[in-house]
Amino acid sequence: MRMRPTLSWTSDEEPPPGTTDLEPVAEALRGGGVLILSGAGLSTESGIPDYRGEGGSLSRHTPMTYQDFTADAGARRRYWARSHLGWRTFGRARPNAGHRAVAAFGRQGLLSGVITQNVDGLHQAAGSDDVVDLHGRLDRVVCLSCGTFSPRRELAHRLEAANEGFAPVASSMNPDGDADLTDEQVGDFRVVPCASCGGVLKPDVVFFGEAVPPQRVEHCRTLVREARTLLVLGSSLTVMSGLRFVRQAAGAGTPVLIVNRDATRGDRHAVTRIALPLGSALTAAAGRLGVHVPAHAADATAEPA
Repeated sequence: MRMRPTLSWTSDEEPPPGTTDLEPVAEALRGGGVLILSGAGLSTESGIPDYRGEGGSLSRHTPMTYQDFTADAGARRRYWARSHLGWRTFGRARPNAGHRAVAAFGRQGLLSGVITQNVDGLHQAAGSDDVVDLHGRLDRVVCLSCGTFSPRRELAHRLEAANEGFAPVASSMNPDGDADLTDEQVGDFRVVPCASCGGVLKPDVVFFGEAVPPQRVEHCRTLVREARTLLVLGSSLTVMSGLRFVRQAAGAGTPVLIVNRDATRGDRHAVTRIALPLGSALTAAAGRLGVHVPAHAADATAEPA
């Protein structure tokens, strides 16, 4: 049976209202030791849609689950056809003002770390160091048989060669780089095996229904314990993957600040939620601190096919 990921949450109490006052964020950054936890909302200004915001992809699309991917060759063919097409757009995404502001804060020594739920690599492309990719990176591929890792761009070239002329028009793209295609558009798309052992290839990302590696979770918990403030950027915190760190911080008395236009599942654990667009909000916070946010970032993303 196809697992349906968590689409929404229902609060059992009236959520606190959002504010437009950026001073709590600026004040936290002035004190340093801020740990960033970012979600899909940070990348929407780079052209990557989110899951649960207005018009989010989960309203029309069920992401691939680990169980379906590993058990069903037909599901893998559909996934790789859609993902291969989506990579042509996803792989060209570039950091926006929000990513560049986070990198600028890091260069000024104001951050203790960055944890991202995104798989797009845009924090690193903007210049952030020591980013924990909680859910992995879409620009890397792993073999489920021999464990060999390889760059996504290499797989893209192999898929191009195996599917000459494959160029359907997708109705939309999703946050995981998966383009919406019909079964007819997928057609007889050919999946290629691991070049080392012939095994099944999977993007090095955590699918729905798959657990985040325990050592990665523990590393994040350590970062939360050591942080002075947890600053959540663009996450609804609907799933436990990110919410657990908010609960951990709040339980330890560490202030939690959230910048997200819509209410989140973590609002009741936060000191405040700032309901502003992320790019402009973070740039404005940087201005209050005298931190320069460059207009463009050094590009370190994987090259698209």
